[in-house]
Amino acid sequence: MKWKGKDLFDLVCRTLGLRETWFFGLQYTIKDTVAWLKMDKKVLDHDVSKEEPVTFHFLAKFYPENAEEELVQEITQHLFFLQVKKQILDEKIYCPPEASVLLASYAVQAKYGDYDPSVHKRGFLAQEELLPKRVINLYQMTPEMWEERITAWYAEHRGRARDEAEMEYLKIAQDLEMYGVNYFAIRNKKGTELLLGVDALGLHIYDPENRLTPKISFPWNEIRNISYSDKEFTIKPLDKKIDVFKFNSSKLRVNKLILQLCIGNHDLFMRRRKADSLEVQQMKAQAREEKARKQMERQRLAREKQMREEAERTRDELERRLLQMKEEATMANEALMRSEETADLLAEKAQITEEEAKLLAQKAAEAEQEMQRIKATAIRTEEEKRLMEQKVLEAEVLALKMAEESERRAKEADQLKQDLQEAREAERRAKQKLLEITTKPTYPPMNPIPAPLPPDIPSFNLIGDSLSFDFKDTDMKRLSMEIEKEKVEYMEKSKHLQEQLNELKTEIEALKLKERETALDILHNENSDRGGTSSKHNTIKKVPTSSPRQKTYLHLSPQSRLFPGTLYVVMVLPSVILTHA
Repeated sequence: MKWKGKDLFDLVCRTLGLRETWFFGLQYTIKDTVAWLKMDKKVLDHDVSKEEPVTFHFLAKFYPENAEEELVQEITQHLFFLQVKKQILDEKIYCPPEASVLLASYAVQAKYGDYDPSVHKRGFLAQEELLPKRVINLYQMTPEMWEERITAWYAEHRGRARDEAEMEYLKIAQDLEMYGVNYFAIRNKKGTELLLGVDALGLHIYDPENRLTPKISFPWNEIRNISYSDKEFTIKPLDKKIDVFKFNSSKLRVNKLILQLCIGNHDLFMRRRKADSLEVQQMKAQAREEKARKQMERQRLAREKQMREEAERTRDELERRLLQMKEEATMANEALMRSEETADLLAEKAQITEEEAKLLAQKAAEAEQEMQRIKATAIRTEEEKRLMEQKVLEAEVLALKMAEESERRAKEADQLKQDLQEAREAERRAKQKLLEITTKPTYPPMNPIPAPLPPDIPSFNLIGDSLSFDFKDTDMKRLSMEIEKEKVEYMEKSKHLQEQLNELKTEIEALKLKERETALDILHNENSDRGGTSSKHNTIKKVPTSSPRQKTYLHLSPQSRLFPGTLYVVMVLPSVILTHA
């Protein structure tokens, strides 16, 4: 309850860690008029509202001429940045549209740090108040378009720390016409309404419709005295040739406020042009050290950040390469699996192909053998056909010869029979004559008559003086020798024919088609396998009838033999029936 304004102000400054206290003050409102808390007066003695809570605004009361040179502490810069930014957005300080976009980009840099496309995506400034409404309404641009332009400037501020971005903001803002100016409505002696502007450089008189360009300016170094009496305010220039400027304000409280601002700005104006106090020098030295430390820290952080970014890029590159290698390994594995499958398939196919090749080679060999066999068979068939034709011709020729020989033999046999009949007739006559002779008594006794020869033997000898027919032994021997010789020749020819027939049978046996055998062929083969007795009669009985109109008989000589399992060929010639074994 007993605190003065200085006590409350010092508490706020200690809480904030603020040492540059001469720029700031505690502001409150009285009946729509702003006022500043006096340091040497009790807080409750001010014309503040008695309602609780009592509200004060901690604001910059005075502005520096050059923010970069005068503002030492970072907290001081930050507080000025916040206040100037709010005044620009509230349009208490006029800012051109292009400067508004640039200031907005520094404000974004101060809040968000360096621009990162992966983090600061489209729409991240949608909820931020960065531009005055006047500027937004001045152009037919969407918020997205404004954001795009602010982001373009924002991306160029990369590497600036928060305090640097805020200082750049203040350096641009301090060049604005309305920066740091406190405006008050006044009237001159003629009653013309004017505006009085109080700032760090001096006093300015403005037209109410033009707050940017003053009509008259009074720099602090050209003002000799400032005073007020009741509502009248007097400015006395240092140059006596210049008239004194007097004006009236609407309220006494306003005159008091104007006087406070004039005194404070004038003191600071004179202070800037003097050597810094020990406190300020100490603060500036600490600020320089702090700035150097922060600069080194920022450089270290920048290096670390760069190294981290390089490490991240390297990591990303390694991860990308690892992923690529994994993909390549996967692809290689898949390719290997496909290759193995392909190799297995190719091996299987090669095996199958090899087997097929072997099979084809075997078939080719078989085909070649078959071709050779067919060729050989064809050749053999041709040769056999030719030989068979030749043998048939030879058989026909032999059959003709044998037929002629048979006919000749038949003639000879008839001749022999005739001769035998004549011999027997002669013998009969001889016997009869002999009987007649023997019956005569006058004959002397004779030798005993030998026993008669068998009728089939033509060779005999009759001894008698009166025998008229003498059949000599030489003739009989010759006849017997001829018969024997013919017999031997006949047997040799039969044997030769049998050999030829057997050879023919062997040759044609390979050409036989079993599926075309008839019932008779089968029956004949069975009979041949069983065999039979080789006699004239049963051979004749075994010969089947060849035709119901004609019967064929086999005439065999007594000396002929039949061999079981042997094929006998019967050749029927015109008017001749001939059989050969």
